[in-house]
Amino acid sequence: MADTLFPDGPVRLVTDGACAGNGRDDPRGGWAAIVTVPGEDEIVLSGSEAPSTNNRMELTAAIEGLRAIADGAEVELVTDASYLAHALEKGWLRSWQRNGWVTSARKPVANRDLWERLVAEIARMRRVRPVLVRGHAGHPANERADRLAQAAAAGVDLER
Repeated sequence: MADTLFPDGPVRLVTDGACAGNGRDDPRGGWAAIVTVPGEDEIVLSGSEAPSTNNRMELTAAIEGLRAIADGAEVELVTDASYLAHALEKGWLRSWQRNGWVTSARKPVANRDLWERLVAEIARMRRVRPVLVRGHAGHPANERADRLAQAAAAGVDLER
């Protein structure tokens, strides 16, 4: 498990995923998570995977960011991924679990392995509240996470 934070207040987790060549034969994905706790140093995480997809990278960013946060925290999860935010906020994730990881269209849930890991990380928290922001729309933290994820997909580490 990654180093953890022991927050005295709400934790802000800003995530993003990117995929160079999404939909092609050998796409390389990158993800980034920025963890901010009031009065503490920021933690910036990023990584990559190939082959991958944008959705896998969005989920990985959330999982890895949550892993860096201490049990019992209240987390504001800022994302531009409607796939992630809606699954949490609109109850899709609970429905998928209840229905044996099958969608309302009776198809297997894509990325089930990552959704199950996300469920485990969320279970450690007091609360995870998704905040959906528009991507590439001037939200400074989201823009930074996007740059980090794009760089990770390209094999570059901007923070070190």
